[in-house]
Amino acid sequence: MKDIDWDALIPELKEWNSGAGIDPESWVGCEGNFRLASAYSLIFWPHFIEHEGMIFRGETVPSSLPGFMKSCNGDRKTVEATINHIHILDLHYAGSPDASVERIVFLGNVLKEIYRVKLSAEFPGRNFVVEFYEPPDQNLQDYQITFFQAP
Repeated sequence: MKDIDWDALIPELKEWNSGAGIDPESWVGCEGNFRLASAYSLIFWPHFIEHEGMIFRGETVPSSLPGFMKSCNGDRKTVEATINHIHILDLHYAGSPDASVERIVFLGNVLKEIYRVKLSAEFPGRNFVVEFYEPPDQNLQDYQITFFQAP
């Protein structure tokens, strides 16, 4: 994660300290809160559950699993990929004014790396594919991350 343009991601950093600026970690120390940090842990270090050889994000087997198994004709890879996908824009409320392509791409790539590492650590010997989809038209709603086990 070298060469990150923090000024593009968080423009207000340079306004701190009478224009001298502040680094992102110090900014979090000034602006963040522990309630949000606690909740973000579920996104940035998610729980995974195994069910019948399939891996899902969360602490419980998705109630939608039987319907997806039927609609996907039992294709476990498709079921995992569909149930595990997250639209990056949906991490915050609809119409969030600070959503931008740069921020969504940054977060999507960070989540891709986190999920890859955590899945490998929790399920050694399994081959996971973690994908971050970046739409060619840059429609913010279409950026998404997912994972599934490679056949």
